Amino acid sequence: MYDPSHLRTFLTVAQTLSFTQAARRLGLRQSTVSQHVRRLEDAAGRQLFSRDTHSVELTEDGEAMLGFARRILEVHEQATAFFTGTRLRGRLRFGASEDFVLTRLPEILEAFRNDHPEVGVELTVELSGTLHEQLAAGKLDLVLAKRRPEDPRGEPVWHDELVWIGAERLRLEADRPVPLIVYPPPGITRALAMEALERQGRAWRVVCTSGSLNGLIAAARAGLGVMAHSRGMIPPGLVRVPDRAGLPELGQVDFVLVHGHRRTSAQGAADALAAAILTSGDRLHRR
Repeated sequence: MYDPSHLRTFLTVAQTLSFTQAARRLGLRQSTVSQHVRRLEDAAGRQLFSRDTHSVELTEDGEAMLGFARRILEVHEQATAFFTGTRLRGRLRFGASEDFVLTRLPEILEAFRNDHPEVGVELTVELSGTLHEQLAAGKLDLVLAKRRPEDPRGEPVWHDELVWIGAERLRLEADRPVPLIVYPPPGITRALAMEALERQGRAWRVVCTSGSLNGLIAAARAGLGVMAHSRGMIPPGLVRVPDRAGLPELGQVDFVLVHGHRRTSAQGAADALAAAILTSGDRLHRR
């Protein structure tokens, strides 16, 4: 009833919320992406996206289709692997940034391990900047992390806005330095937060530094200060700092998958895990 190619296109549009970006990622014409979505909507008998000239949003039926599409494609890929005899083996060194500690990435990794039991996954959780350095040094095969705005490398998983977050009761005083909760260097959000405040001419001081997202969250929940964070992954117990606080805009951030430059025996496994993350990318920032 549901064509796998149409389901893959649907998932890509759902993750990017853009027919243009989905077409670019899939290597298709935008008209083909629209056709795939229309045919899937015809097959389901429901509208999956509400869209106009400015925005694309999932409908309630579209949200329901997300889970079905992922499961259908997972079974489809399992059947293909079984009957073609293409079993992946080897060791895969995968790096994920601290941003994903509280997301559903473990579910994606568990499903990957179930589909490819002969692949040994070695997971490294680190700052995005550190992961990019380790990848360049040949210590990792695949990285899922933020990238700097000027960095063209990587395949986008999704595009998000950086916002200031803190405890709901936190009040900032306009005549006092902004209390910052940050990762240590080479943290990307650390640099973006400091650069934004300096452009605004606003004083700041670091009140907490931690290489652990849980450490930063604990400090923020205690009301020690504010931190820059992806809008789509605001941790429980923290809220977006209201505009009346006068903090500068932080801009956009891309979360990307980057493959190592060196061809290794893990290439097939890296490609398969990258495909699994791209298929299920909405699970990383939808709650």
